[in-house]
Amino acid sequence: MSEILEVSGDWLALREPEDAAARSLDLALAAADLLADGPLVVHDLGSGTGSMMRWLAPVLPGPQTWFLHDWSANLTAQAISQVLPSDRDNAHISVFGRTGNLGDLSPDDLGGASLVTASALLDVLTAEEIDAVVAACVATRVPVLLSLSVTGGVKLAPQDEHDAAFEGAFNAHQVRNAHGRQQSGRHAPTMVSELFTAAGWDVRQSSTVWQLDHRQPSLLSEWFSGWVDAAVEAQPDLRSEADRYRQIRLNQIELGTLSARVEHMDVLAWPRP
Repeated sequence: MSEILEVSGDWLALREPEDAAARSLDLALAAADLLADGPLVVHDLGSGTGSMMRWLAPVLPGPQTWFLHDWSANLTAQAISQVLPSDRDNAHISVFGRTGNLGDLSPDDLGGASLVTASALLDVLTAEEIDAVVAACVATRVPVLLSLSVTGGVKLAPQDEHDAAFEGAFNAHQVRNAHGRQQSGRHAPTMVSELFTAAGWDVRQSSTVWQLDHRQPSLLSEWFSGWVDAAVEAQPDLRSEADRYRQIRLNQIELGTLSARVEHMDVLAWPRP
């Protein structure tokens, strides 16, 4: 799993402001309303460098204790070493790191939880890993807030005749079998929602979108280059068009004329009384 989920701290830092702007505040506030009074224990799955914690902690009441679960001890250490956010009442939070494979997640790993969260995670998990995560959450019976799962939709402006081909190839790359793992890609939000619904839970979804343009040229350039690289890896016959297509789009980014709408889904699930 670590080979699939390996991301750089630089990339996570680059995308953090846009992640914060895109996540559903309505679902976060709804999650806060579902929480019982008293100290909160939040388990953040696939926590990376802690961007979900920095965004969500100020929305929730305190006192708060966060457990950051990630395969990478290095990313977790980065999260804990940064300036920590305060809770809704401007009080300090407590943070602890845990390293492990989410495919092995058990209810015991979520001990004492008041809330389980994740961000930009589900699409890189396999169906089996999603089953394990949902099963552990269902057993724990606390609200679950899952943000920024890609749904595959990308809209570039101005349009180019090659956009659809690269979008389709990228979505194929997201569900590829890599290192023996069949990732869930754009199907993940639906899979999770259906599993929680089948368990008798209530589920809300919210469309969440990255809106990239001249205001975030570095993020737009980095995202677009990675998007094209993944598409070519999935469909090598696009390679002959990729260099020209990439150069046109990078020139547009430099001129400030390209924009991209990258569609995601947030999911809030909670047990019925």
